[in-house]
Amino acid sequence: MKQKAYFVGAGGIGMAALERYCLSRGMETGGYDRTPTELTSQLAAEGVEITFDDSAEAIPARFRNPEETLVVYTPAVPESHPGLRWFRENGFEVVKRSRLLGDITRTSRGICFAGTHGKTTTSSMAAHILHSTPGVGCNAFLGGVLRNYDSNFLLSADSEWTVIEADEFDRSFHTLSPWIAVITATDPDHLDIYGTEEAYLESFAHFTSLIRPGGFLVMHTGLKMQPRVPEGVTVYTYGTDADAQFRAVNIRHTEGKVVFDIQLPDGTILHDFAPGVPVEVNIDNTVAAVAACWLTGQMDPDAARDAMASYMGPKRRFELRWREDRPGGRVIVDDYAHHPEELRASIQSMRKLYPGRRLTVAFQPHLYTRTRDFAPEFAEALSLADEVVMISLYPARELPIPGISSRTILDLINCPEKLLIDKEDFAKTIKKRNFEILLTAGAGDLPDYIPELIDLLKT
Repeated sequence: MKQKAYFVGAGGIGMAALERYCLSRGMETGGYDRTPTELTSQLAAEGVEITFDDSAEAIPARFRNPEETLVVYTPAVPESHPGLRWFRENGFEVVKRSRLLGDITRTSRGICFAGTHGKTTTSSMAAHILHSTPGVGCNAFLGGVLRNYDSNFLLSADSEWTVIEADEFDRSFHTLSPWIAVITATDPDHLDIYGTEEAYLESFAHFTSLIRPGGFLVMHTGLKMQPRVPEGVTVYTYGTDADAQFRAVNIRHTEGKVVFDIQLPDGTILHDFAPGVPVEVNIDNTVAAVAACWLTGQMDPDAARDAMASYMGPKRRFELRWREDRPGGRVIVDDYAHHPEELRASIQSMRKLYPGRRLTVAFQPHLYTRTRDFAPEFAEALSLADEVVMISLYPARELPIPGISSRTILDLINCPEKLLIDKEDFAKTIKKRNFEILLTAGAGDLPDYIPELIDLLKT
């Protein structure tokens, strides 16, 4: 391992965890990002030297020696980036962030959570359980900021366990070497990368072939993909179905709470799990996290139960942003849901948590390609709301595709009321709509406008 690390795309949430890891190892750490954010400010305060100029000349002098500096980049950064190109041309070791994560899984016991959706929540649940278990602990690289710790990186220097969110984008998870792999869902996504559903499923099958002999695979029941595990790997299923080997049973819904038991493969029942974020999808997510922790052989059931009760969830994963302090008051929940199945699950959870209340969904589509590929599915999910406020599309890394916009989805939505607005008009528009329950959803920058709405509502 080199003494220094430089991250191109340093402000990404996954990159931030690796930067914090390098700092914990005593490495000088720096990087580039396009714009300052709250996260880059936090990283700078912790010791990461970040520049916002993409030119090669802006790279600090202390990171310009190829013998000393490892360069890590994210696939979101184009190959034409001047700084990245300079590193390549001058003999630096340049690796994707996934390669560095892969190296970490080869020097520890990796618990890797993959899936179209659910991987951030399940990995953060497992990390919280292990971190809360005396004498066990874990290092964790998460795809969201876990509110229990206000961080996406957990450090337990003496632990042999590393929890990793395994990202299928750009086939990044193919660099990993898991001891325990969990697959939550395989609904097609990232078709700009994979092209077809078959290629997407094959990518997950290849991921299962990377599990270390003697390890474990835990899959949600009913997945289309066929695992391709090495000899000596044990395969389990989880869920609520009767044939699941790790199974949620005796599910009870009370006011604002979900309580259930978990049946283990040997028939043992672990009683009364009540996740601190009580949405329906967290029943399955809790079972997945408990299954992975149980397979370490070091899980304490009481510690796991207490950890799940105190679990606050990652930011932007069904996060309660505001509740009006009066009976029947207005509520704002924000969720990262940016795939049709995630969006459907979020809306259905809101319906169960707030039965009989009028539900408004503000949705900001993420990526032109995803909007093009899944417009009918998005529209079908959004049609479950009483009112839909579509926000102009967030392009992220993509250039426009002619004929594709938020209106592509809006025109297919079948619900009583729907409209399309720019994000700058979000706060004033929503206030005028006199909503009861508001769900904001998508992977873009809509959450940046929620504080303005809350200020308007308070005044």
